[in-house]
Amino acid sequence: MSTISQTKNPDSSDSVTLKPFFRLPLLITVLGLSLILIPINHWISIVISIFGIFLLIQSCILRLEFTPNDLIVWQLNRELRRFPFKNWLAWRLLLPSLPGIFYFREEASPHLLPILFDPKALEDQLRKRVGSLEKPKKELPKP
Repeated sequence: MSTISQTKNPDSSDSVTLKPFFRLPLLITVLGLSLILIPINHWISIVISIFGIFLLIQSCILRLEFTPNDLIVWQLNRELRRFPFKNWLAWRLLLPSLPGIFYFREEASPHLLPILFDPKALEDQLRKRVGSLEKPKKELPKP
């Protein structure tokens, strides 16, 4: 199954839509369900499982589209939000090899989103569109 699909928009022939990646929601749901086996308060397990199911639903209904000028969030074929790249100050993928977090900062506010899309395809598109704004990872000082 491909994680990227090319979209032909009237505005641009260089649009890319990322498809869902279910690793994070499934991992959280399984974690929540496995906590039922531990003799602790079951509300913790229920809350974590419900959060995992919520993320699974979001994975099914949300799409990210990269155009030459914007990142567009779609919900069931309806534009939910548009983030123009000209307003971006920085971006970074936190723990991309694990189920990670996508951080980006606009002039108005920062955004922190769970990675519900293929991290590699997301990183490739970010580097292609706004690579110069990537926030470098801090290197540890050498002893």
